[in-house]
Amino acid sequence: MRRQRFNCKSCEGGFDGYGGGMYCKGCYMEADMIKVQLMGENEELKDKIEFLKLCSPSPTTSTTSVAAYFSDVVLIALDSDNSPSEPPVQAHKAVLVNRSPVFRAMFENEEMEESRSGTVNIADVRYVALQAFVSYLYTAETCLNQNLACDLLILAEKYQVQHLKHYCQKFLVSKLNWDNALTTYTFAWGHNAEDVMDAALEVITDNMDKLTARLEYDDLVKKDPQLVIKIYETYLSKQVNTDREGDGERDSSSCKGSGSLNVIALGGRSDDGSSSG
Repeated sequence: MRRQRFNCKSCEGGFDGYGGGMYCKGCYMEADMIKVQLMGENEELKDKIEFLKLCSPSPTTSTTSVAAYFSDVVLIALDSDNSPSEPPVQAHKAVLVNRSPVFRAMFENEEMEESRSGTVNIADVRYVALQAFVSYLYTAETCLNQNLACDLLILAEKYQVQHLKHYCQKFLVSKLNWDNALTTYTFAWGHNAEDVMDAALEVITDNMDKLTARLEYDDLVKKDPQLVIKIYETYLSKQVNTDREGDGERDSSSCKGSGSLNVIALGGRSDDGSSSG
């Protein structure tokens, strides 16, 4: 069958093909990319709608009685002295219990002080972060910066608000660079933010030649040596995988060096007793 010359209906450029093609390869590929992007946005909207839905009442409980049972509540941000830093943030138990299993357990237990008083004191949180946290529980939206994203991720982890935690992790990953990779990695490790930690490790292991020159690295060696070991383990794993992809296999002797490399990274001694310092 002879190849024919067609004009693309989208970009109007000419292309060679067979049969009655209407679009060139480039426009087809662009359309596929847009389709994938729209599908991703559609899934995010579905998750947002699911998050914002109030729980369905049980067969024996009406929506009205659920709302009446969970009355209003105030949340108070406490400073380092356990004193209220700002006026209370008002909310509704009916919303809190449907967004957070921690709040649900808190308010369903009539013996808990928060359930009896309708007041929740939250220590070590900035007032602006508490306001944003409560607002997100109602709207599933907030305007983030680096500090606020970290504060909200901590609250999301504490109160098991997975939708907010994912939202904050996505933001922090998008802002990752070499300048903040180590501090972000340390923060993510301490708050079970696996997506952020994996992304930060990717940035760090891509810049291993500059790692030991960072002041944050010296602090990490002193305070959290386990995190340094994790960095080198990840780096070695990437090297092994890269070599396997290039050569088809990896000499087993290269893997044996991981133990001594971990010691060297921490300024300790290798297996032969020599000092790395």
